[in-house]
Amino acid sequence: MSEALPLMLKELRLPAFGQYYRKYQEQAAENAWSYSQYLAALCEQEVAQRFQSRISNWTREARLPRGKSFSTLSLNDLPQSVQKQIILLRDDTQWARQADNVLLIGPSGVGKSHVAAALGLHLIEQGIRIKWMPATALVQLLQQAKKELDLMTAMTRLDKYRVLIIDDIGYVRKTDSETQVLFEFIAHRYESGSLIITSNQPFSQWDQIFPDTIMTVAAIDRIIHHATIIEIDSESYRRKNQKKT
Repeated sequence: MSEALPLMLKELRLPAFGQYYRKYQEQAAENAWSYSQYLAALCEQEVAQRFQSRISNWTREARLPRGKSFSTLSLNDLPQSVQKQIILLRDDTQWARQADNVLLIGPSGVGKSHVAAALGLHLIEQGIRIKWMPATALVQLLQQAKKELDLMTAMTRLDKYRVLIIDDIGYVRKTDSETQVLFEFIAHRYESGSLIITSNQPFSQWDQIFPDTIMTVAAIDRIIHHATIIEIDSESYRRKNQKKT
């Protein structure tokens, strides 16, 4: 029976059991563990290994930009009010679990995408599944799905991500087809999943994204309801680095 145990554990998909049962068997004998203590130790190892495997898989599928984390983010270079907002979002992730949104607005180079990516990586580490998508890539995906009469399926498929990061929404070209699918997606996600959106355009210029005034107002209304709005109006990181150099 003992010879067949590794095969049975593999069949049952318990890799940590197979890896550690001999080690814990020795510890159990040395420390006079009960059967339940021995089983609990193996279960804890299995749960921990599965969690790490899930985090690794989610990080890979999220496709976050490399090197963008809180450890590489210079928070002190941001205005103090912005720092407080970011720290609050980092330390209490309940907003992501209740489908609240985050908007990062400011000119190019102030760190909007870095903050969004850092939040995304932190959320994964907290057991929240996320996906990073440039706004243009998201729109292309939705447009193709609409051409194939499969838009709802494409939007529903993205529902598996508790948080979707839409980077550079201002780069979406102002055409009827792009505007329509983007608006439909925003309406679909409303109060069902969180969005982190970066934009180099203030809300007053979003009519350059949505040509129809009614659609612009409706999109903004859905996004800012239950949202944290972070306006970063500081000097560009790149300009600061050039000055230091």
